[in-house]
Amino acid sequence: MSKQQYLLSGVASAMAFALFASSVASFAQASDRTAFIQKPEQRVTARQVAILLDRAHYNDQRLDESMSQVILQQYFDKLDPNRTLLLQSDVDEFISKYGKTYAAYLIRGDLTPGIEIFERFRTRSFEYFKAAKAHLATDIDLYTNKSIILDREKAPRFRSKKEQLEYWKNQTTLSLITIMINQDSDKAKDQVYLQNPELARGQDLVKAESRTPKEILLNRIKRQEEQLERLKNDEVMESILDAAAIAYDPHSNYYAPIQAQDIQIQNSLQLEGIGVSIRPDRKNPDYTRIISLVDGGPAAKSGQILANDLIIGIAQSDGEMVDTIGYSTREIVALIRGTRGTEVTVKVKQPNTPDSQARTITLVRDIVRQEESGVQYRVIDMPYDGGIKKVGVIEIPSFYLNFKARREGIDVSQYRSVSHDTQKALQALTDQGIDGLVVDLRNNPGGSLDEVAKMLAMFIKEGPLVQIRDNRGNVQVFEDTDGGHQFYDGKLSVLINLGSASASEIFAAAIQDYGLGLVVGSTTTGKGTAQTQRDDLALGSMTLTQRKFYRVNGGSTQTKGVVPDVELVNIYEGIEFGEREYKNPLPWDTINSTNYHAEGKYSPSLLSSLNKQSKARQASDPQFRYLSELNAIRTLDDDKKPTEINLQKRRARLDMIEKRTLAAENARRQATGEAPFVDWSTYQANLEALAEERSAMKENERPKLPESEVYVFEAARLMFDAER
Repeated sequence: MSKQQYLLSGVASAMAFALFASSVASFAQASDRTAFIQKPEQRVTARQVAILLDRAHYNDQRLDESMSQVILQQYFDKLDPNRTLLLQSDVDEFISKYGKTYAAYLIRGDLTPGIEIFERFRTRSFEYFKAAKAHLATDIDLYTNKSIILDREKAPRFRSKKEQLEYWKNQTTLSLITIMINQDSDKAKDQVYLQNPELARGQDLVKAESRTPKEILLNRIKRQEEQLERLKNDEVMESILDAAAIAYDPHSNYYAPIQAQDIQIQNSLQLEGIGVSIRPDRKNPDYTRIISLVDGGPAAKSGQILANDLIIGIAQSDGEMVDTIGYSTREIVALIRGTRGTEVTVKVKQPNTPDSQARTITLVRDIVRQEESGVQYRVIDMPYDGGIKKVGVIEIPSFYLNFKARREGIDVSQYRSVSHDTQKALQALTDQGIDGLVVDLRNNPGGSLDEVAKMLAMFIKEGPLVQIRDNRGNVQVFEDTDGGHQFYDGKLSVLINLGSASASEIFAAAIQDYGLGLVVGSTTTGKGTAQTQRDDLALGSMTLTQRKFYRVNGGSTQTKGVVPDVELVNIYEGIEFGEREYKNPLPWDTINSTNYHAEGKYSPSLLSSLNKQSKARQASDPQFRYLSELNAIRTLDDDKKPTEINLQKRRARLDMIEKRTLAAENARRQATGEAPFVDWSTYQANLEALAEERSAMKENERPKLPESEVYVFEAARLMFDAER
């Protein structure tokens, strides 16, 4: 597997680029942009992607006439997921024109149909913004008897411009109402900070917004239009080719060069840059704020860049300073990153100071390791049966591996891998004499198949670990090859939730099948496919689904997921999330079981008893009760149902939701001996201040939230209860 490493990632199919995140995406006038002229390397890339889909995908489905309409529909939904921009007549026109030939164009490397559709989408998008601006120029009635359904993913497309225009106006009015309500909330929080400055914990959290709601909305439109003007042709190509890929399955994706770089960073936990964490400024999103500096990174070493600085310009060593006010964080990151050893100049200023006081600092890019993104471990003391149990906790955020470093034959000590980091964590915990271990895989999206196999081998004495089947029906069994060595053989619980996917599911399933520990939490994503990463394309990279993995007992985790032995409150209850929510996931099925020997198994009666006991504890625990109530509150404002376009009614409904949320928060505070919040504004101010404070901390220094930590303690308790 040297050239194409198997990836198991549960991250949903990414949008082609951030600007396509919703149907209110912004696009500039055609006259503002040069026409898309396909370059030779783009034609080569399109052919490469098409050939891989046609010949190498797990589905073994030819890229032929029958796939043309499938891909077209996927492309329409990708560009306009909320179905508010493209008219039904637009869709009908392009299906009539390219419904039988779209795939043939891709095979030839010809992006003409996709570009043509994109241009129509851009035209419709500009029409939306023109209509929104015109509506904002009028005296808008904020107290109508109208309503609007915001989630139109499954709604029919508009059949007339009149119908579409009416929706756009209603959408704009509701956006204005939302901004007005948010402004009132911000002003109330500002008052809390001014009257109780200690709540801010020394942070500048007073927003003091002086712009009117209309000005804010118009500025948002302008910012989005400017972002679109800077859109590169490679990113347009990305939307076309990615739509073709996800028509085969949700986890086959094409990434333009800038996105491909993001994938590599995610897998390796290191990047070449200056070592800063950034996000849009909370007071003015046109500015980008530096949240924190990485210890030992170029920015920190300079001593001239500070947390809370605003980035207003970036220049490469051979270029002019680029004014970055209005740039997205993605664009800022793309400008900062570069080859190790090259220079980048950053222009920054302190908040609440004029641009004339900005500082210009030239830095040399270097490798910045994202240490806190890797495995974290700790020991907790848990009261149990009149004594104290020492419980080791290992948090695994992903099954990461620096694929590039491994391919180049670099020694493992020189790069990050989850198996290497986990082994060190296990050694440190066992040296402390722990009584049991909780492996926390919550929200772990997956990663490297090789890495999860290595990790399982630390817990399983011997035997098969996972089965992999290709599109020809050939089955490969990954075996434990360490000669019967079992690095950890003590008490074990594995924490999972709906955010646990792919490699996480392989790990949890194997532990469950071998009976080595309890699997606790909520049913996982159900992403049971394996991808290869192709970084040998002319431009960018691609992940391609070529394998499907199965448990050692023969069952697939695809779509079905891993069902826990003991169920805990599902924080994602009612949220459309996971493999089962995709339009075209691969189906669940089974193959033959392997010859494996379960080292221990929990009886149905024991699991029933554990579930009953745990359910009773959850019903009485203030943290679990709080989370259950939040699940219920979440259903009170459903975007699939009509939302009233009336300031008074909208404010009243949100007030009701706020009161219920505050009551839930105060109930758990009183149950844990804390003073309740007097009102919603005070609660929000405290919540915001805490979030700001925590974001500036390093992961290993950040206190655990009680509503998260309660899962760890319950998993630990169940682990000991199961051994009674």
